[in-house]
Amino acid sequence: MLVFGLCGCEQPPAPPADPYANPAAPGFLLTESDSLAIALADTLMYTMGGRANWDSTRYLQWNFFGMRRHVWDRHTGRTRIESLRDSTTYLLNVWDTTGQVYVGREPLDSLTAAARLQDGISIWINDSYWLVMPFKLKDSGTRLRYLGPSTSENGRPAKLLELTFDNVGDTPENKYHVWIDDKTGLVSQWAYFKTADAEKPLFVNEWTRYAQHGRVLLSGQRSKNALTEIAVLDSVPPGIFREL
Repeated sequence: MLVFGLCGCEQPPAPPADPYANPAAPGFLLTESDSLAIALADTLMYTMGGRANWDSTRYLQWNFFGMRRHVWDRHTGRTRIESLRDSTTYLLNVWDTTGQVYVGREPLDSLTAAARLQDGISIWINDSYWLVMPFKLKDSGTRLRYLGPSTSENGRPAKLLELTFDNVGDTPENKYHVWIDDKTGLVSQWAYFKTADAEKPLFVNEWTRYAQHGRVLLSGQRSKNALTEIAVLDSVPPGIFREL
């Protein structure tokens, strides 16, 4: 699964004059997206906290389904991933794939670590997208289509977006359907398709248990699976991205 389009600035940008402003990332497929879908993405960003608050959100922490614990510096690309199943720790920069990998407390040799760092990138791509997808609808390489009014599996009316990709991430052939609830204005459900031409999704998940984290809203529940320990941090311990 996909995630891309990090904020590359060291300092948070000034708040836009228009609270609904949500500039697309370079490479967003504007001419292949429709205006209604773009308007929905912009309104969703506003409902989740707004672009200025998202851009100023620096340190994110979460536990991915009890499998991996993450700390991510969105402003520098530094990431710490602790695998809770095999005692592997990835300390890497997702912008340039530099870093180190430890198994237990032992660092891997440089050749082995280089291959495992690529594994770390793929883990981060997947796990972060499950958390922050609603903020990334206008990332590089994405296209948006409005599919019309719909109803989620829980019977609530919603507006349905289709999200596809072009030559980005690990799996650009994927497709998502995203339901935006008419009452709350938040993502209430998504469906994952392995390929853009697939007619049936591989899975459909509810998005529930929204809570305020810092200045943005994040959802912690995906049907029966939970993203836990979610936090927006003002600071992190020195060395958290460099050492065990």
